[in-house]
Amino acid sequence: MSIRDESYARELDAADPLSGFRDRFHIPKRTDGSDVVYLCGNSLGLMPKAARDVLNQELDGWRDLAVEGHFHGRRPWYAYHEQLREAGARLVGARPHEVVFMNGLTVNLHVMMVTFFRPTAARNRILIEDCAFPSDLYAAQTQLRHHAIDPAGGMLRTAPRPGESLHRAEDIEELLRREGERIAVVLLPGVNYFTGQVFDIERITAAAHRAGCVVGWDMAHAVGNIELRLHDWNVDFAVWCSYKYLNAGPGAVAGCFVHERHARDVSLPRFGGWWGNDPTTRFRMHLEPEFKPVPSADAWQLSNPPILSMAPLIASLAVFDEAGMPALREKSRRLTGYLQELLDAELGERVQTVTPRDPASRGCQLSLQVNDAPRELLRRLNEAGVVCDFREPDIIRVAPVPLYNGYQDAWQFVRALAHAV
Repeated sequence: MSIRDESYARELDAADPLSGFRDRFHIPKRTDGSDVVYLCGNSLGLMPKAARDVLNQELDGWRDLAVEGHFHGRRPWYAYHEQLREAGARLVGARPHEVVFMNGLTVNLHVMMVTFFRPTAARNRILIEDCAFPSDLYAAQTQLRHHAIDPAGGMLRTAPRPGESLHRAEDIEELLRREGERIAVVLLPGVNYFTGQVFDIERITAAAHRAGCVVGWDMAHAVGNIELRLHDWNVDFAVWCSYKYLNAGPGAVAGCFVHERHARDVSLPRFGGWWGNDPTTRFRMHLEPEFKPVPSADAWQLSNPPILSMAPLIASLAVFDEAGMPALREKSRRLTGYLQELLDAELGERVQTVTPRDPASRGCQLSLQVNDAPRELLRRLNEAGVVCDFREPDIIRVAPVPLYNGYQDAWQFVRALAHAV
């Protein structure tokens, strides 16, 4: 049986031990009632069916208990964020007191920079990657300006070699050896949003620490996509959103990791807010005039948790716990590999993949370079019932997410792409 046969894709789906998780999600429909081929989980994850029940429970609690819902009900709101600690820590390879869900990703990045970007006359630069996600770039620029540092000189960029599209770890190491004494913070992505390249987090973190730098990671495209060991890799801090691979809904609450060597240090400078204060005295209000940060990642919280934004994440994290990241990562390697093989077989040189070929260096995203009318091609794919996305100038991003995508999704996409091309 040929890899090009739809029956081959069906057999792979039938043998997939994780295929049943697809039924836990709402798949958008075509006008004829059939499922669309949804390959855009790297931008917005699909809705877990259980999310409605969890959200409705909180709405019912608001209706029935009003203010008493803070301390009564199935999930009291006062400690709501604490219910996400254990599952969140398992997902990113951390200890529970190192993880907190709060704010949005860029807000968390700025909150972290208040603590960890403390420029001196000798160390006053931020290292970021070329083609960084815009919000990371803007955060770095404005942090530099906040400290009266011109971004033109205060920002260093690591870039692929001429004629290449991917970063090399050895080049980043060399840059750190050469410039490390001037770098205060290294800010890189776990997975590059544009190319889908997985960075060697452990290796780069170690190299940055040897140069005396603080290391922060944007894990927006990594959490729920690849296996992480943030504590063991000695990462200083990390931030991520939860509306992509974590399927918590548009604009959902974001996450933050602070290594325990920092989280336990209550003397670190930070912005204070009443939810970062000692929870045992939080409601003493004016009787506690001094901010006393709790010795955990919770100390970076500013405001009380957004319950209706957190509720869907409870449903999603339960699915991740049940499936397990090792099993999801293994399926991702097979599924993304099948998609790449099928693209090679059906389209050859007509479509170029800029994502690494090495399965260890990519997650579940393939970025396809289309030189001839890419926007028109995307329109044709949409008309064929395929949902993916486009990034200027010529990249179509395709993400077969192992929780709810299958091999037949990949087969249908390549068939639609071949027809559109």
